[in-house]
Amino acid sequence: MKIDDIARLAGVSKSAVSLAFNNKPGVSEETKEHILKIAQEHGYRPRTMKSNKEFTKNHHVIRFVACKNTGIVTEQYESLPFFNELIHHITSQVRNHGNTLIFSSFDSHSLEEELSALEKDQPSSGVLLLGTNLTSEIIHSIQSIHTNIVILDTCFEHIDASFVSINNYLGGYQAGQYLIQSGHRQIGYVQSSTRILNFKKRKEGFMAALEEHDLSIDDSLTFNMHPMLVMSQDSFKAAIQELTELPSALFCENDYMAISAIKTFQEMNIRVPEQISVMGFDNIHEAKVISPELTTIHVKKDVLAQTAVSLLMEKLNQNQEHHTQVLVNTEVIERKSCLATQWSFYQERRYDS
Repeated sequence: MKIDDIARLAGVSKSAVSLAFNNKPGVSEETKEHILKIAQEHGYRPRTMKSNKEFTKNHHVIRFVACKNTGIVTEQYESLPFFNELIHHITSQVRNHGNTLIFSSFDSHSLEEELSALEKDQPSSGVLLLGTNLTSEIIHSIQSIHTNIVILDTCFEHIDASFVSINNYLGGYQAGQYLIQSGHRQIGYVQSSTRILNFKKRKEGFMAALEEHDLSIDDSLTFNMHPMLVMSQDSFKAAIQELTELPSALFCENDYMAISAIKTFQEMNIRVPEQISVMGFDNIHEAKVISPELTTIHVKKDVLAQTAVSLLMEKLNQNQEHHTQVLVNTEVIERKSCLATQWSFYQERRYDS
C-alpha cells in the first residue's frame, strides 16, 4: 500500500496525507486523525513512523500484496465479497500472532519493479502474495525479491514455491457430482471470459465428473460471462434467448456469475429452480442474500488464511527454507437454487424398492 492508496481511502489529496504523516500544519486536526486512523487500520507505516515501539526485535511486519487488473483483482478488490472475507481472516491471523500487516497493491505488469523498490524503502519480514490472477512467469520473476513469500489463491505445481490454494479441481468435481446425483443430464456451463488457473481447474474437475457418467456439455450450452459482475449481462441473455430448450441445470465458475445468471433469468421470467437450477462456487455472503439462496461450493477462506499465515510464521520463526504446497478442500452447500429432477426421484424409488 502506498500514499496514493491511503489518500483514496481517506478521500483526501496525497499532499494532505503527507502533511498528516509528518505532523505539519495545513490540515485540520480532525482530518489528520482521520488519515492516521485509515493508515493504522490498513497497517501502513510511513518512514517517519519507523521508530515506533511496535517494531521490536521479535516483531514481524507482514506485507500483503495484491496485483490489480481489469479482470479479476480490480482497483477496489478489497470491497469484493470473496477478497473482503479473505483479507478479514488474514488480518485476524496476523494480529493473533502479534505481528503487523501492511497492504500494498500494484499493477500486474509492474509487480517485480514496484515490489522490489518498496521492499528496499520499507522492508518486511515476509510477504503474503495474492496470486489469483498471476501467471507462473510473474511468480517466477519475483522469487528473488524476498526469501519469505507465501502465495495465496493459486498453485503452480511446477514452481518450487510455497502456495496455499483452494482445491479447485475437487470443487468442480463435487459440483458435477451433485448435479448428476440430483438427476440432471442436460447441464449448461458458465465460464469466466477471463481465464485464470483457478477457473481452468474447476472446469477440469467438473468435466471429469461428467465423463464418469458418459455425459458432456454441448457447445451451445457453454456460456461466457464477466466474472466479477453481480448484475444481468446482456450477452448471456442473448445466448439464452437463442436456445430452443433450456438446460435443466447451470454450473457457474463463481458465485458472481451464478448471481448474475439468476438476475438475468428473473428479467426473462424464467423461474429458478423450477425451470432451471443454478449452482455457483465460492460461497460468498451474497449467496445467502440472493433469492433463491444459492447452492454453491464452499471455499474455506478462514482455513486458507490460517494456513498461509501459519506457513509464513514457520518460515520466519524457524528459519525454514523449504517450500510447501497446500490445497484446501471444498464442500457442497445446498440451498434453494437447485432442484432435483423427476429422474432423480425415480431412481431413488427404484433403488429403494
